[in-house]
Amino acid sequence: QVPLVESGGGLVEPGGSLRLSCKASGNLFSVLTMAWHRQAPGKQHELVARINTRRSANYADSVRGRLTISRDNAKNTVSLELNSLKPEGTDVYYCYEQIRQNDMKQSEYWGQGTQVTVSS
Repeated sequence: QVPLVESGGGLVEPGGSLRLSCKASGNLFSVLTMAWHRQAPGKQHELVARINTRRSANYADSVRGRLTISRDNAKNTVSLELNSLKPEGTDVYYCYEQIRQNDMKQSEYWGQGTQVTVSS
């Protein structure tokens, strides 16, 4: 097992910014695809950003231009910078990492979720 630990969520005013981070540790050889998903109340789970090992990123149309995903391979960490946040209530962001473990087996792991509340 490879636990993913998220951090950085919280309360932010409309138009504000926030940075989320997610770190993998333990039995891993390398991290392949990294991504962030979010779950809004009453809405479907949504992939918002994804980044591959070459740092090529893709974004959902709904967030393009406001969110930036990045990765630090040396620290097995993926981050998500949220800008120009809209007052849409509380979303829960989940990080995702596709990990190659020391035995070369590939597995998928999810973070525990971190809440982002945009409100004045």
